[in-house]
Amino acid sequence: MVNRMQFYIDGAWVDPAVKKSTPVVNPATEEAMYEVALGSKADVDKAAAAAKRAFETFSQTTREERVALLEKIIAVYKSRLKDIGASVSDEMGAPLPMAEKLQAGAGLGHLMTTLDVLKNYQFEEPVGSAVVVREPVGVVGMITPWNWPLNQIACKVAPALAAGCTMILKPSEYTPTSALIFAEILHEAGVPKGVFNLVNGLGPDVGAAMSEHPDIDMISFTGSTRAGIDVAKRAAPTVKRVSQELGGKSPNVILEDADLVKAVGGGVAHMFNNSGQSCNAPSRMIVPLSKMKEVAAIAKGVADKTKAGDPRAEGTTIGPVVNRNQWNKIQDLIQKGIDEGATLVAGGPGLPEGVNKGFYVRPTVFADVTENMTIAREEIFGPVLAIMGAKDEADAVRLANDTPYGLAGYVSAGTVERARKVGRQIRAGNVNLQGMPNERTAPFGGYKQSGNGREWGKFGLEDFLEVKAIAGFNAA
Repeated sequence: MVNRMQFYIDGAWVDPAVKKSTPVVNPATEEAMYEVALGSKADVDKAAAAAKRAFETFSQTTREERVALLEKIIAVYKSRLKDIGASVSDEMGAPLPMAEKLQAGAGLGHLMTTLDVLKNYQFEEPVGSAVVVREPVGVVGMITPWNWPLNQIACKVAPALAAGCTMILKPSEYTPTSALIFAEILHEAGVPKGVFNLVNGLGPDVGAAMSEHPDIDMISFTGSTRAGIDVAKRAAPTVKRVSQELGGKSPNVILEDADLVKAVGGGVAHMFNNSGQSCNAPSRMIVPLSKMKEVAAIAKGVADKTKAGDPRAEGTTIGPVVNRNQWNKIQDLIQKGIDEGATLVAGGPGLPEGVNKGFYVRPTVFADVTENMTIAREEIFGPVLAIMGAKDEADAVRLANDTPYGLAGYVSAGTVERARKVGRQIRAGNVNLQGMPNERTAPFGGYKQSGNGREWGKFGLEDFLEVKAIAGFNAA
């Protein structure tokens, strides 16, 4: 039985300093399922003290000890995959099969990838008479979102453990249960007390206290650009490292010689995955102006077959969005698309047909979207696709880069050589060519207002390491 009214601090489940809670609502039914405790600065202080004490010994553990620890965590995690999937589905609305396979599976994937990296990573290298040593950065504050809860938790916690850091996690108050199960996994795996701590709470309370805390050496944040700016400002007086993965408005460039059915169909399906609630979603489809009508027809076909419904019902493609506020924001932006003159190809405002409750959004496609329209500029974070027309390849690249964001980009062309050429011109941290998925051992992160850190693989491990030069170490 998951304990939602306590926090995990210094190896034990403890009561909050102040008794305060908030309901966790099932977005498919709009009903409160249970309460979750909310923390305060006092809870953060307690967790930071525990993490600081634990760092003295955990930072000195050997590679072999940390490899054994990750192996044990992976073994326990595998036994809880269904529990994690069910909690993610209930709390943020992902269809149950997708929640079990992709949501829970992503966390397992990052744990396994980090284990492989740790086994071979070179923590020391000679440079002339010096040795360059990579050491754990210290106590890490981690603030994670609700849209891919275990993906974001695991791709921070796993490399932080591998590096020898200690940590405090503040998961989203909308998806607390999967994080609490993760704490149970780490406890069962024998993570030493104080190394991993979990405090639930709200951003303005717990998140702010973590960002400002003098005993926290680094903040690893995933969330909106607006919240990321606040974290950075609060962290500045203590000059702590701030690593961020923020919002996106990612372009999907489809050139005139691409296989349209495959590229458009795949792009629309990717956009609607997870109800459009992915920071790297290909939300701007940039296509040749001359093929706008053909592209719109293909996109409509995919949208019409995308079934929004009960996350536990067979045949559901996408579930609801996470909460009422998100639903209202998405509805406003859909209406804005209509008001500003975009062509509504599929979907539109309101609930899907046959649905009378839940935060469901109709899978929506707009064509003839111009670069000054709100739906071309703002991150919608819902199943809403904007199709934009480009005069030629150079114009497509210009449109792709005409955004304050730079998390991801997608390119489809008639040849991989042409896709490579265009892909190199896109100002984003991740570019996917010809429909290929992300490579988990390659770095994930953004340019511009999409962030400044890198996660996944060895690049994620290096985010949690300090570099020290010891001169004379190799002197004769």
